Amino acid sequence: MSTVNRSAALHWTVLVPLVAVVALALSWGRDLAPVAVAVVALCLAGAVLAAVHHAEVVAHRVGEPYGSLVLAVAVTVIEVALIVTLMVDGGPKTSSLARDTVFAAVMITCNGIVGLCILVGSMRNRVAVFHAEGSGGALATVATLATLCLVLPTFTTSKPGPEFSAAQLGFAAVASLSLYGLFVAVQTVRHRDYFLPVGRPAGDDAHEHAPPPGRRTALLSLVLLVVALVAVVGDAKAVSPAIESGVDSAGLPHAVVGVVIALLVLLPETLAAVRAAHRDRMQTSLNLALGSAIASIGLTIPAIALATIWLSGPLLLGLGATHMVLLALTVVVGTLTVVPGRATLLQGGVHMVLFAAFLFLAVSP
Repeated sequence: MSTVNRSAALHWTVLVPLVAVVALALSWGRDLAPVAVAVVALCLAGAVLAAVHHAEVVAHRVGEPYGSLVLAVAVTVIEVALIVTLMVDGGPKTSSLARDTVFAAVMITCNGIVGLCILVGSMRNRVAVFHAEGSGGALATVATLATLCLVLPTFTTSKPGPEFSAAQLGFAAVASLSLYGLFVAVQTVRHRDYFLPVGRPAGDDAHEHAPPPGRRTALLSLVLLVVALVAVVGDAKAVSPAIESGVDSAGLPHAVVGVVIALLVLLPETLAAVRAAHRDRMQTSLNLALGSAIASIGLTIPAIALATIWLSGPLLLGLGATHMVLLALTVVVGTLTVVPGRATLLQGGVHMVLFAAFLFLAVSP
């Protein structure tokens, strides 16, 4: 790439997050006209692309698996802020928003992102290869967190309805945070080699054709990554009234709002994971997908539990029968996918069909 092209790319990735934040500031708390909604949506799309660029710069600097962790945690922390903000503003109809968004995030990451990345990786090399030890442990963590936080509330009897009592919610929050901390320790310290791309030695995990960026460049990209993610979530909130209005006008279930929010917020991770799969770094793709699912539950549930101190109304966390079946099938299929450490177009297609089934049943329950 020439110097001029590099400068243009740098200018674009710096300018777009700032413009998106300005659009967020101008649209915050206002009823937007259709033209304004379209402008904010364009800013949202630009912020997503900028976030992917800056995430890749940071990942190149710090190496795997830290790079995947940076994007997963950043997106999830801001996702939590979005959920809490919508729950504060939305009243009783948002009592199940946390459940709908977290479950949608699990299905998007474990089926949509995983399936798409396997399709991309296997079409490039016929067989997508990754470490079964790391991916299997990550999937086991997702399954445990999802069961503790999204399935058990349906069956507990301390409170009527699919919700935890205060003590049960506190236990779920502590257990989620503990499991997330343990996973991060295993991923980054104890068994770091299980989460590096296959064929990359431990000391060469950041290897690319271009040299790693300098400290100042990486720090700037980290700051701009946070700015871009704030813009993604904020602009998504700005257009959410239009989304809710469209959902209501179409006669769709309110849970569709949570699905749309999760799709918007996870766009940066989806693009980054697909790019990694295209570059024959399937392990990085799985780190992003499964790590995001773990972070989504492991950080969201404790944050929501803390937020219930000032949130009014019930907090519905338990899944219905249809969603529990989808979750169980996802865990079984995911286990059969990751245990061999190799996957083909077939596994990718199965995950994509499960993702399509989730989307269809969200619209037509």
